[in-house]
Amino acid sequence: MNVVDSPAAAAVAARTEAALEETKALLKGHFLLSSGRHAGRYVQCAQLLQHPAIAGAVCADLAAVLQEQHGSEQPFDVVVGPAMGAVTFAYELGRALGVRAIFAERAPEGGFALRRGFQIAPDERVLVAEDVVTTGKSAGEVVTMLRAMGVKEISAASIINRSGGPAPFGELPYSACLAVDVPNWSAEECPLCQSGTAGPAIKPGSRPGL
Repeated sequence: MNVVDSPAAAAVAARTEAALEETKALLKGHFLLSSGRHAGRYVQCAQLLQHPAIAGAVCADLAAVLQEQHGSEQPFDVVVGPAMGAVTFAYELGRALGVRAIFAERAPEGGFALRRGFQIAPDERVLVAEDVVTTGKSAGEVVTMLRAMGVKEISAASIINRSGGPAPFGELPYSACLAVDVPNWSAEECPLCQSGTAGPAIKPGSRPGL
């Protein structure tokens, strides 16, 4: 399930794109992605999420889409996002949905874990929130954590779907405000490198090495 199925999809996508442009969250340049590939565009949702009013409006849009798709004013009991990038997004989306919002943290042994006294019961309906989904790795690891806890009803949502497909989590219900196509290339095939005018690829992400 995706926002593209909603009658309000075009309006939601247009408002989200306008918000990204207003907050300069759509970057242009020469970027080195976490996969090692190169791209000429990058989405940095932290630039949008630093503005509470704009973030609140985007999350209200996404909450309305989720409520419509699930046929319920309160389709979830809790929103959980992977730290650090999705902490603010999960909080605002939880506010828009009227449910509690928590975050999962990296575990020393790998994957994610709940800390700080956060708990999720197996019978709760859980929404995994990630601001930008590309490979879906972090959100997917949170899903793995939830399944290990016995949680059965899991969905996912993001502001941006950059995965290149409508279902980055397979059969898991997924929604996004806006799909963004970002062409990317291996370093050997990168036209920006070949042009000789774009400068070296920079790492735009929030984690070391990204």
